[in-house]
Amino acid sequence: MPVSDAMYRKSPSHAPADSVFCLCDVTGQRGNAAADAPPAVLKSHIDRAITPLMQQYGIPGMAVAVTINHRHYFFNYGIASRQTRQPVTGDTLFEIGSISKTLTATLAAYAEDQGHLALSDSASKYYPSLRGSAFDKIRLLDLGPHPSGGLPLQVPDGIATTDQLMTYFRNWQPDHAAGTHRTYSNPGIGLLGMIAAKSMNMSFANALQKWLFPLLGMTHSYLDVPAAHLPDYAQGYTKQDAPIRVSPGMLDAEAYGVKSTSADMLRFLDANLQTGVTDTALQRALARTHTGYFKAGDLTQDLIWEQYAYPVALETLLSGNTNAMAYESVSATAIEPPLPPQAASWINKTGSTNGFAAYVAFVPAANIGIVMLANKSYPVAARVEVGYRVMEGLAGARFTE
Repeated sequence: MPVSDAMYRKSPSHAPADSVFCLCDVTGQRGNAAADAPPAVLKSHIDRAITPLMQQYGIPGMAVAVTINHRHYFFNYGIASRQTRQPVTGDTLFEIGSISKTLTATLAAYAEDQGHLALSDSASKYYPSLRGSAFDKIRLLDLGPHPSGGLPLQVPDGIATTDQLMTYFRNWQPDHAAGTHRTYSNPGIGLLGMIAAKSMNMSFANALQKWLFPLLGMTHSYLDVPAAHLPDYAQGYTKQDAPIRVSPGMLDAEAYGVKSTSADMLRFLDANLQTGVTDTALQRALARTHTGYFKAGDLTQDLIWEQYAYPVALETLLSGNTNAMAYESVSATAIEPPLPPQAASWINKTGSTNGFAAYVAFVPAANIGIVMLANKSYPVAARVEVGYRVMEGLAGARFTE
């Protein structure tokens, strides 16, 4: 049974030359459907936003999906590989980059719901080798929303084993007191993911692929793409158009390693909109990831998700998605008590690898959401602008009739 609204606090144009544009021809039914046939006006609305974007940045292929009142619509553009000329389809796998972190956060929230951990615990509680280090004063809650005290964006070069990682953490010294500055960090969320899986007596890979993905109905999402699905794995391209895919690395699974389809990602958004999930503990965990813990500029930092009061101006969204928010320490203020999940909120996350770019956003009060997956790196601001334009068109429109 879906969680009720009581869980939320109510608040007052040409294609690139190498692209083949096509609408995925699939049908389905309400809820976790593969797709519904899109009205022509909706297709036109999406095309007007996506076609110029692909032309401007030379993006080979994109998969765009929207949910409107729990109906799913899919729009596939261009090619998955310049070499094979294979078109983007509903089966095409994209690297989702840091959107992977939202799944890690969901796992941690579930572990807390089940009593396996508490976000108020110190990080060192779960790894004896960290006791007596700076992590005695860093809570799990400081790892997910990023106010850990200045953990770096990336795991330092040369760290290839868990023992080496723990040695690094044990010797690391914070730049700020935990909870005072937001510093976006793969090692931070990576450690949270490690602790969540450990608390459940599972490896992180098994916790995600064999437990969380099936529970969410994400049947075509992977950390390591199986051989049988490698033909579906899009080729990524750098900003300079060099072919590239993400390389294995320490904490990649926890921080940026998921490959997924637009359909699976839309199922995940619907789950966050409290639709299609029957496991009540998972419903609670998903809602918990929408709790606001820190304020940094215009951004309310949830457990990885980034939140804004809705309706929201584009300029406000852009201010929360600047390079400074990704690469610099920004002053943050704890929200006391934490802000309960808000129905009237715009919740979003960007994801990037060197060859892929992604953006997801949803508004619980309006029951709308968008997934944008591309097999080329392009600016975050452009993703946010186009996503905003599409979502503003969805809000209040009668596309489903």
